[in-house]
Amino acid sequence: MRNIDSVASTNLAHKLKPGFNAGDVVLLSGPIGSGKSHFARSLILSLLADHGQVEDIPSPTFTLVQTYLAGDLEIWHSDLYRLSLLDEVLELGLLDAFTTALCLVEWPDRLGSAAPDDGLKLEFLLAKDPEMRHLTFSAQDPKWNWVKGVLNKVNLCD
Repeated sequence: MRNIDSVASTNLAHKLKPGFNAGDVVLLSGPIGSGKSHFARSLILSLLADHGQVEDIPSPTFTLVQTYLAGDLEIWHSDLYRLSLLDEVLELGLLDAFTTALCLVEWPDRLGSAAPDDGLKLEFLLAKDPEMRHLTFSAQDPKWNWVKGVLNKVNLCD
């Protein structure tokens, strides 16, 4: 577990950015207000900036999915909080995007058995200090081993 504030979260998103590719799924979990959207927004803004693009990055809470194109990389940012059935997720086309786009999924528990086993899991938890969050990384697939190297080089708040 790492301690992180909003500046460190943005910094981490920038440092992780080069390792992400189409077909990668990042599962962002944690309670409301824990920093999931902030991390996703920071990552998307950084990816777009590499291609000279500037866009408003709204939370997909109401739209459920926001898509972006950073060069050839399609990015799907989804917030599944309001969904309760797997059929609703299927209607979004998100499962197909798991193989063709970089997918940032908030509230991945709504995926149930459809959650990809090879996703990178980032769990954001509230801390006693209202400016801080506890961040935990986990992954089953060895393709994510590079994340540990980045974490060792990035100055987080712990």
